[in-house]
Amino acid sequence: MRGKLLLLVGLAAGYVLGTRAGRERYEEIKRAASRLWNDPRVQHQVKQAEGFAKDKAPEVVEFLAEGAKKVVTQVSGKTTTPRATKRTAASASATDTAK
Repeated sequence: MRGKLLLLVGLAAGYVLGTRAGRERYEEIKRAASRLWNDPRVQHQVKQAEGFAKDKAPEVVEFLAEGAKKVVTQVSGKTTTPRATKRTAASASATDTAK
């Protein structure tokens, strides 16, 4: 759906920019787009989408924050995987032996 919408917008923009019909055709397309955008049915859907986004925003923020924390933990090397634990144990015994 999103891809089709982007294609349609791209085609419309290409037509407007590439047309030789001039300013009159551009103004006609602009008026039609304005009428469509200001249509009560379209505005109702816009309001619904805004409400949905506002309702879900805290959940998205929490999800992203948790994901970022996991990435930071993994990148910083503070993981508790068995491989990391074995390396830590081996380096600890090597340090004890050196003392």
